[in-house]
Amino acid sequence: MTHQVLERVEEVAAKLASTAEETEGLGKLCDESVALIRQAGVMRMLQPTDFGGYAAHPRDFAESVMAVAAQCGSTGWVCGVGGVHPWEMALMDRRLQDEVWGEDPDTWIASPYAAQGIATPVDGGYVLTGKWNFSSGTDHCDWIFLGALVGAADGSPAEPRQMLHVVLPRTDYTIVDDSWDVIGLSGTGSKDIIVDRAFVPSYRTIDPGQLESGDPEQRGRDETLYKLPFWAMFPLGITAAVIGITEGALAAHLNYQRDRVAATGTRIKDDPYVLYAISDAASEIAASRTQLLAGISRLYDRADAGKPITFEDRAVVRRDQIRCAWRAVSAADEIFARSGGNAARKTNPLQRFWRDAHVGLGHAIHVPGTIYHSTALTTMDIDPPARLRAMI
Repeated sequence: MTHQVLERVEEVAAKLASTAEETEGLGKLCDESVALIRQAGVMRMLQPTDFGGYAAHPRDFAESVMAVAAQCGSTGWVCGVGGVHPWEMALMDRRLQDEVWGEDPDTWIASPYAAQGIATPVDGGYVLTGKWNFSSGTDHCDWIFLGALVGAADGSPAEPRQMLHVVLPRTDYTIVDDSWDVIGLSGTGSKDIIVDRAFVPSYRTIDPGQLESGDPEQRGRDETLYKLPFWAMFPLGITAAVIGITEGALAAHLNYQRDRVAATGTRIKDDPYVLYAISDAASEIAASRTQLLAGISRLYDRADAGKPITFEDRAVVRRDQIRCAWRAVSAADEIFARSGGNAARKTNPLQRFWRDAHVGLGHAIHVPGTIYHSTALTTMDIDPPARLRAMI
């Protein structure tokens, strides 16, 4: 059964597509795009029901992100990244959840999680200082998750290294307005964030290690959704956006090729070689969608049955999630290369999808090296060293 949010996204698909050019030009989501996403409820899909959310199956969330991204890559990306933040917020201290959602369940939360700041312990919490890159959709958010290292008295990272996720209200950080000038995903507004000695009470922090395994004993909620591992959930939204973008590229390609005549005078619909490439790319993109949804569904089913989610389970899903992103973008390359010179014109939406897909593929969660290495060792019953277990 199709989730109601996905149905609403499909109903406003044409309007979302019409916002893409304005969003790219602004360098952030335009007002209409934000309104459409709020209306559809995409950002509340992983939010707990007691705070106005849907606590939806993560497969439904991924499909909704894909549907948005197929119309506007930047809007889909913001949904994929920002839409996961309510999932983590649901695992934070109840006081914080009340602060964020108590008055407005449509409050959006930004990130990034990279440990680019130092949180120095003080009485009752931490003092945070740092500068972060890539805060997608941040102009539309009132709170933010930031990654930080616990600091020593001199302001340097304490040893052994300990990471925290900390949460701040909009009044405690600065958005650097001119810090997002890029060739793809331009409309995500993924700007820099600066924090200068902001106090963060302890209840607004969490050890990300508690989120990695999916151990239900570490969670404060009983719903299956909140028993899943962080490194399955966070990559899910990002890769769903990338796959959705390639689906948008395929649709734009088909629309463009339908009546196109090549320089040789051959109509594309009569060219068996281009038609072969179209079907090959379409199959690769469809396989990528299936692989991503199958992986998160497999983990969900284990958690729902009360079975442990092992490191190997997590590693295999991460491996496949990375592979399906690369497969989908490679397929988009194949169709773009067969679209002729006019595909590069800014009036052709295909070029925007192509640029967005490549920038999305550059996210850290799509880097295959250590993940592939660790997964191969794990599937051979060899315990990988700690340096290869990161982000799994």
